[in-house]
Amino acid sequence: MDLAHALEEYLGYLAVERGSSENTIASYGRDLARYVAWLAERGVTDPEDVTRQLIEEHVGALVDVGLAPSSVERAVSAIKGLHRFMVADELCSAFPTADLPLPTKPARLPDVISVEAAARLLDQPFPRTPSGLRDRAILETLYGCGLRASELCGLDLRSVVLDEALLRVHGKGEKERVVPVMGTAAAALSAYLGQGRGGLVGRRPTQAVFLNVRGGRLSRQSVHAIVERYGRMAGIEGLHPHTLRHSYATHLLEGGADLRAVQELLGHANIATTQLYTHVDRSHIRRVYLAAHPRARE
Repeated sequence: MDLAHALEEYLGYLAVERGSSENTIASYGRDLARYVAWLAERGVTDPEDVTRQLIEEHVGALVDVGLAPSSVERAVSAIKGLHRFMVADELCSAFPTADLPLPTKPARLPDVISVEAAARLLDQPFPRTPSGLRDRAILETLYGCGLRASELCGLDLRSVVLDEALLRVHGKGEKERVVPVMGTAAAALSAYLGQGRGGLVGRRPTQAVFLNVRGGRLSRQSVHAIVERYGRMAGIEGLHPHTLRHSYATHLLEGGADLRAVQELLGHANIATTQLYTHVDRSHIRRVYLAAHPRARE
């Protein structure tokens, strides 16, 4: 079996047996298609002919064209996964990535907005139209529940249990978690579901919570555009849905939330990922110290 067919088998394995998300499969597919094409240009199509030197040259080429460190890391992870799969499935015996290290990347602190900026974003006037009610509910839910854009788009009506103030969220790898939805986020969702969503429903009803103007499920790209537009209106340039998720976590921790609880709310498999938020803003630590330590002031 050549590399191109092995790649198809691997992506099928990720989808069926590993239960990887569509985004992960799409990203790995792009990385590996580029890798396989790069090898084919050098006359290598048989998995047995791939050498460690070729892989290192490919990784070097990714760095040379200016690919972001996180993108290079993902590509290397995908390449390692493909070769591990081919050996395990006995598609080849060569294992050139056995001890290939992932490239190191500098720790990048998440982008966050201040509590004041969040209030400015969410308290601005929204149109009292179906799409306006939807947009407000989107922003309130992203910031009030810490959802990823893909998780927000994936919400179905049965996922929203306002009587119990909770959302059932399907995260990465289709893992379900329950997050509270309260306060202004719950109010905005209730208003949208009660007064706005019916005005967006199309000829083919769907269980999706957030709908586009044609009545279909809202896309991640549309959510990005909505967030950026309202951010710009509130004086926040380049606002991204993930920035609201980062801000949700940061503001919870600054308010005294337990790190383990925030890990569960975000759906992080590893607490080290959540710990990154403790480094975003050290100012609250100084305030706590000044308020609590008996010798902090002269």
